[in-house]
Amino acid sequence: MRLSTALLLLCAPPAAAFGPSAPRAAAVRAAAPSTSLGGTMAADYGIPCEDECAVDKYPRLPASVRPGVVTGQALLDLLGHAKDNGYAIPAVNCVSSSSINACLEAARQADAPIIIQFSSGGSQFYAGKGLDNSNLSAAIAGAISGAFHTRTLAEQYGVPVILHTDHCAKKLLPWIDGLLDASERFHAAHGEPLFSSHMIDLSEEPLEENLDICAAYLERMDQVGILLEMELGITGGEEDGVDNTDTPLEDLYSKPEEIHAVYERLTPISTSYTVAAAFGNVHGVYSPGNVRLEPDILDRAQTYISDQLGADAPADRKPVSFVFHGGSGSDVADIRRAIGYGTVKMNIDTDTQWSYWEGIKKFEAQYHDYLQTQIGNPEGAERPNKKYYDPRESMRAAEVNTIARLQQSFEDLNCVGICGLGEKEPAANVFGPRQGGLNV
Repeated sequence: MRLSTALLLLCAPPAAAFGPSAPRAAAVRAAAPSTSLGGTMAADYGIPCEDECAVDKYPRLPASVRPGVVTGQALLDLLGHAKDNGYAIPAVNCVSSSSINACLEAARQADAPIIIQFSSGGSQFYAGKGLDNSNLSAAIAGAISGAFHTRTLAEQYGVPVILHTDHCAKKLLPWIDGLLDASERFHAAHGEPLFSSHMIDLSEEPLEENLDICAAYLERMDQVGILLEMELGITGGEEDGVDNTDTPLEDLYSKPEEIHAVYERLTPISTSYTVAAAFGNVHGVYSPGNVRLEPDILDRAQTYISDQLGADAPADRKPVSFVFHGGSGSDVADIRRAIGYGTVKMNIDTDTQWSYWEGIKKFEAQYHDYLQTQIGNPEGAERPNKKYYDPRESMRAAEVNTIARLQQSFEDLNCVGICGLGEKEPAANVFGPRQGGLNV
């Protein structure tokens, strides 16, 4: 499929608004190819796919998991591998192509999968603040643009990537509707969805309403191989315009019975879902002692559900796959305990926001005297400074600092050497100093 065809498919008039009574499963299945094409970006657009990009399977991962964006059964296989082998995959909120590239480079350095995700606000920023977003059209367009960027380069880096969207509250459901429309069109052409998964965050709504809406969306998503992440309980703090700083303490801890209700409602529809349960999580970074995580809540929920299932409980007695929100600044011991209780994903946003800014801050400090004027620096009054204020230099400094911070996250999550590719050879034929070559 050519690029122009892909864009026509994605820009076609939107389908009717989604609701519980309109899953459109039959139409989607009828339009889809019988098998996934795989490797679409490299194959369709003639992009060279060599070395890790071209591997048929990873030495240490299920055979279904290939370089590039992972969806459907391959996604379930990857998350199952994480749960079985005691690691979680870092999920990083991205707002630009630069932040996406830093994630891909970090994942290849760690020899591990990564989750690249977009919030609605991050998606709008990706599209550009000059676009009107009164109907969420800019957020939809930005997320789709980021998805194509990720799909194009994930294969080239040779890493498995889960392409996800973060925190969609009730008022933002039209944003997810637009992205599902795009995924269904992409599925009709490629046999897989554009996105791997979406998060629907109805934690502030009554439990039954949360379950009803999530069940309806899971029915639709499952038809094209998209995983649903749902939130139960509230993550404290503030992120991307959602302020839960004054949330009562009891609402920051989910009850086993609530998690069991999720399991009972969603599992008959599909096992392609994860649960962001609350165990004291708080967005942001706070001084030690101000956040009290209780990972044992996850263990108690797994035990409770397994007891209800009796002989039908899985052998590992971990029937639910959990995700960890509000993880920045968490104690490594708490992180590891959560992983041991079935957590397969941890969100990282606050720390990578700081690391990106810190990289720019360090760059400015290092080259301060070269960044004050276009001409004139310590080497001479007539010396030009273009190579220092070239935005590629400070952006690359931000990427390098973020990559280093992400390596710590991969290590904290036991997520190093997962693919089995070994160390990557240094990149060859990298352009000179004006293209990211200063010492940073």
